[in-house]
Amino acid sequence: MGKIILTGDRPTGRLHIGHYVGSLRRRVELQNSGAFEKIFIMIADAQALTDNADNPEKVRQNIIEVALDYMAAGLDPEKSTLFIQSQVSELTELSFYYQNLVTVQRLQRNPTVKAEIQMRGFSDDASDNRAGTPVGFFCYPISQAADITAFKATTVPVGEDQEPMIEQAREIVRKFNSTYAPVLVEPEVMLPDNAACMRLPGTDGKAKMSKSLGNCIYLSDPEDTVTTKVKGMFTDPLHLQVSDPGHVEGNTVFTYLDAFCRPEHFGKFRDCFIGKKASFSFDSLDEVKAQYRAGGLGDMMVKNFLAAVLNDTLEPIRARRAELEKDLPYVYDVLRKGSEKARAVAAATLSEVKKAMKINYFDTEVLSSLIAGQKQ
Repeated sequence: MGKIILTGDRPTGRLHIGHYVGSLRRRVELQNSGAFEKIFIMIADAQALTDNADNPEKVRQNIIEVALDYMAAGLDPEKSTLFIQSQVSELTELSFYYQNLVTVQRLQRNPTVKAEIQMRGFSDDASDNRAGTPVGFFCYPISQAADITAFKATTVPVGEDQEPMIEQAREIVRKFNSTYAPVLVEPEVMLPDNAACMRLPGTDGKAKMSKSLGNCIYLSDPEDTVTTKVKGMFTDPLHLQVSDPGHVEGNTVFTYLDAFCRPEHFGKFRDCFIGKKASFSFDSLDEVKAQYRAGGLGDMMVKNFLAAVLNDTLEPIRARRAELEKDLPYVYDVLRKGSEKARAVAAATLSEVKKAMKINYFDTEVLSSLIAGQKQ
């Protein structure tokens, strides 16, 4: 069997640049590499409903937003299967069977689950409007294991925060295969190859860029919006005067530059470092960092450069998105056809799973055997 990718996103809003450097940019590269036999990209609307059950319209409206971001960023329906999770009902049935292979205690130990529960503010206080954690949300690792194994994915590109989820999927695969039959494929995680892309912080310097925290730069943001957000970014709180030595480590602006800056940007945007009081000529990011550490390089110059770099990266994505928005029926047709294709693959895996579990009662050979056994 060739190498297969399964990955995706929850449609709770437009995709931001954290998604882009954390997984989406890599997906496009892998898609175009020719190294994978099949690539499945899922819009995880069913998972999004686990903590948005009271607002299904939010999820519904964002399916098209995510699809537009996918295709604008370079995912090609001819090379990758784009599909909607809820339209592949076999995934729900697989999740139900896998629930018997995982304990409540194991789910409680999953660090990603614990972090996500805390971030969403689920409470054990009965007086709280969001008292308790929805069971569907709590069982997210099981659902994700179903998504991965349904397509026999060998590779799952994710950010580092999702690594515990993939490990739990691997545990489920091992448990199933040892209990029933070696049907499922154990996936390997693929992390971003750029350390800065592992988890891009929010514009406010918080550990994670998140729609709910309002600290995102979206792929579809206009040029002036990107520039405004960059100018308001967190930098070094100790860099009070331009002449002060600055700290690069933990400085959000430099983290973004590590993730997005390319060598050609220095020639293209050299004017960003020309000012009334001081001017610089840099040929690499290392030179910018050295000058900032030494003092004399103002935050606004660095921010202007970052804004130029980000807009240079996002401009072709924005242009492709604008073209796709003119033909939304085409985008929905891509999702419909992709969902049909994905369902056929998942159905084949489900059939193997049910055979291994001996619950394929009405298969011709099995039924004949059952009847013959009852007559004895």
